[in-house]
Amino acid sequence: MNYETIRLRHDNGILWLTLHRPATLNAFTVQMAGELIHAFESASDDDAVRVVIVTGEGKAFCAGMDLGSGGNVFGLDESLSPTLADMEQRLGDPDIANGVRDTGGRVALAIMACKKPVIGAVNGAAVGIGSTMLLSMDVRLASDQARFGFVFGRVGIAPEACSTWLLPRIVGVSQALEWFYRADVFDAQEALRGGLLRAVVPAAGLRAEAERIARGFISGRSAVSAALTRQMVYAGLGTHERDQAHRLESLAVFYTSQKDGREGVAAFRERREPRFTSTPSKDMPPFYPW
Repeated sequence: MNYETIRLRHDNGILWLTLHRPATLNAFTVQMAGELIHAFESASDDDAVRVVIVTGEGKAFCAGMDLGSGGNVFGLDESLSPTLADMEQRLGDPDIANGVRDTGGRVALAIMACKKPVIGAVNGAAVGIGSTMLLSMDVRLASDQARFGFVFGRVGIAPEACSTWLLPRIVGVSQALEWFYRADVFDAQEALRGGLLRAVVPAAGLRAEAERIARGFISGRSAVSAALTRQMVYAGLGTHERDQAHRLESLAVFYTSQKDGREGVAAFRERREPRFTSTPSKDMPPFYPW
C-alpha cells in the first residue's frame, strides 16, 4: 500500500509508525484508518518487526476525528437502519463493513490482533480517537506536553474504538466513567495518576524512552512467546472462565516447550544468551488462532 497519512520506518526490529498529517494535528480520517489496519496486519506477519512504536508527527499525536469533511464525517451510510442482529450476523457484509462499522474500532481490533508488542509514544494532543486508539496498545508513555480527552459527550456521540471495553479494564470503572462523562481535555499527569500511562517524560526524551522499553522486549526474547502471550491476554480479558485460560496456556506451553522453550532451557543450563529461531509467521502452534 502507498501510505499517505502515516509513515513507517524500520530500525533493527522496531517499526516506528508515525501518524503523518501534521497540518491537521494528525487528525484521523477513514483513509488513515485503512492505512493503519493494513500497516498492523502487515507488521503482524513481518518477522523483521519485533515491536511497533506509534507516535505522531509534529506537535500532536492525534487531535481526533477530522471534522472538516462533508457529509457524515465518520464515513457512515445514513441511508441504512442497522440492527444489533445485523452487527452479529452481517459484520463482514460490505454495507455493514463500510457503512456502519466504527472505523476506530476496526483499527483497535487490528492493533489487538497484531502478534507484536505495541507501544504508544504520545508526543502531544491525543483527543477522541487519539486517546481511544492508545487503549489497544500494550504500553503507553507520554511527553509532559501531551494532552488527553475522551470528548465524545462534547460532540454528541458515544465512545468508540472498543474503548467502553478497554478503558475500564485499564483504569477501572469509576475512572473510565468519570473521564467519559466529563469529556474534558486533561494533562499527562492526570493520565498518569489515573493509570492510563506508564510514565511521563520530558518531550526531548520520549522517543529514547520508547525505544529503551522496546529493546527490552526484543533482546534475548522469543518472538513466538510474545505473540502468544499478547493474544492469550486479550482472549482472557474477554471471558470470566478461568478454565479457558488454563486450556490455552496448557497448549501454548506444550508447543513452545518443544521449540524456543527447548533452546531457552539449554541456554539457561549453559549460562549463555538464548538463540531463539521460531518466528510468528511460520511457527505459531497449530491451535492458533483459536
